[in-house]
Amino acid sequence: MKKLPFMGSGVALVTPFTEDNKIDYDSLSELIEMHIRHKTDAIVICGTTGEASTLTDDEQEAIIGFAVKFAAGRIPVIAGAGSNNTAALIEKAKRAENAGADAILSVTPFYNKANYSGVTAHYECLSHTVDIPIIIYNVPSRTGMSMPVDALERLSELDNIVGIKEASGNAAFVSKIRYSVPEIGVYSGNDDIVVPVMALGGVGVISVCANIFPDRVHEMCRLMLDGKTAEAAKLQNGLSEVNEKLFSEVNPIPVKSAMNTLGYRVGKTRLPLGKMDRKRFDDMMKVLYDYGAERLS
Repeated sequence: MKKLPFMGSGVALVTPFTEDNKIDYDSLSELIEMHIRHKTDAIVICGTTGEASTLTDDEQEAIIGFAVKFAAGRIPVIAGAGSNNTAALIEKAKRAENAGADAILSVTPFYNKANYSGVTAHYECLSHTVDIPIIIYNVPSRTGMSMPVDALERLSELDNIVGIKEASGNAAFVSKIRYSVPEIGVYSGNDDIVVPVMALGGVGVISVCANIFPDRVHEMCRLMLDGKTAEAAKLQNGLSEVNEKLFSEVNPIPVKSAMNTLGYRVGKTRLPLGKMDRKRFDDMMKVLYDYGAERLS
């Protein structure tokens, strides 16, 4: 397997906003510090959970640069950089690398999708643009396409394409990747199947749940990396209802709603993501409190 930017629990970090919808850097620094203290293995910033689709390119570059400077090498910073326009992706990736990101997480082209030749050329261009590691992000429910395994095989020949965040929810597809492209590290993109993915040879998770329960997600991954599957499965099973509620509406609406209630000051989601349904919110908070959710310092 290629050298990876991290193994274990990478938090898909929310982007905190002020009341006037600007980036809240004070809150961002508090969140990063909290994750360092609670042993999260990487910060994944400006991804889906970080509302990258509502951030300007300048905002994304500023957030990445701030996170890198604040983390100061204490934790890897993985920057989201995705687009359905390859030229725009290249520009985003250059800016992320120049801002100091340790690696890039890049979603497959969405809406216009891409055929085999297009998606391979898309990532080949990205690979030739930056020197830092690249993790491909496969999330068919959002993009309308699934990364072809034969394309991944071809792309794995490029030195800096090192991993895939696999969020199809399909364990058979994970198994196929591990068999066909063993040199690529597989990160679970679904909080509800971290243990199954790692049991098939995955190396960790890029987690929404870790925004609230960083210790438990880190410990679950550590146990799996140590070969303690039964103990890890207990944590996975215990988090099952939590994960269900955190995805009861479109991510990151539930997790941000929960974090604000717990006192984290992360602000509202930017439009077009709106306010969470009250009943779903109440049901979610009951489950989170029952599981011991609290603000971590």
